Parts: sequence; C-alpha cells; structure tokens
Amino acid sequence: MSPSATRAGNIIVVNRGLYVGRFQPFHKGHLCAIQNALQTVDELIVVIGSAQYSHNSRNPFTAGERLVMIQRAVTEANLDENKLWIVPVPDVHLHMLWVSAVEGYTPKFNIVFTNEPLTRRLFSEAGYHVIDIPFFDRKVYMSTLVREKMIRDDNWKEFVPPSVAEFITNEIDGVNRVKALALTDKIG
Repeated sequence: MSPSATRAGNIIVVNRGLYVGRFQPFHKGHLCAIQNALQTVDELIVVIGSAQYSHNSRNPFTAGERLVMIQRAVTEANLDENKLWIVPVPDVHLHMLWVSAVEGYTPKFNIVFTNEPLTRRLFSEAGYHVIDIPFFDRKVYMSTLVREKMIRDDNWKEFVPPSVAEFITNEIDGVNRVKALALTDKIG
C-alpha cells in the first residue's frame, strides 16, 4: 500500500487526482502539468474533455487521437503508466451537472488540478480540494498557438513531445487537417 493510501474498513482509499484538458493537441506544458501532479498524488486521472468534438477548428483531433498522443508522450517521458488513467469525457452543457458527469466517467478522486476558473469553481463547490497547476511558460505552451503555427507552416513541433509530433505528422495527417479546418467560405 502506498504511503498516502489509507484503509477504510476493507476498502483501500488512494490519493487520486484529476486533471482536465482538451489537449488539442497535447503539448509539453500538459506533460509538465502531469509530471507535477504526479508528485502530489498516487494516481492521476487525465480527463480528455470535450470528447465528443473533433474535426472543427477549435477541436481538430478526436478523443481517440488525443488519447494516443497522451499515452505516447507519457511513455516517452518514462512516467509510470500504472499511475495514470486516461478517460475521455463528453461535455455536458449544464454546469450544475458537469462534475457529476465527470464523476460518472472516472474512478473516485479527491484532488482536482486546474487553473481554469469555471472548473475550479464547480469542483470547489462540489467539495473537492482544488490545486493550481504551475504554469509552464503559458505564453508559449498553448494548444491554440500550436494549431496557429501548423496553419502558418511555422515550427510547431518544438512545443509538443517528439512522439506527439510524429503521430500528428505521420499517422493522422493532422497538420493538413488543421489547415483544412481553418478554411472558410464565409465572406468578411
């Protein structure tokens, strides 16, 4: 039993955290957040939010593709994969139900890692201990910026783990998808 796991009757309670993101795409800042969270908890649930969305300019990658990105980055970083749960969760467009929906898709957790104000509020109001994630060069490590760099044929690969760059480039033709999704036939 790990040092922070406790026994409640015959049930072992694990100190388990939750980290929610869209990961469109998964970048080095996300990886640093996971590494940081794993220093605090025994296990971490990585929730792939907005799991039902893909193939639009804000959410170009499918939940399955994002899961592969995270899994490969975690493996590449030599993190203990036995300490991670990667769970896709679709959006619930009623804030009062969102925490319950996340709880229904995931194993039990007691800590939430987030800097997003609404996520912080909803989980705090539901009684969870919420911890800030240290920002890792936030002006650089943003999925929106990575997608913009893809569209402009700028160097985006330096912002994502090499395994993620390889997957996006060679396995799913992700750069061309992001570029195509940015096109519009609207005037003005």
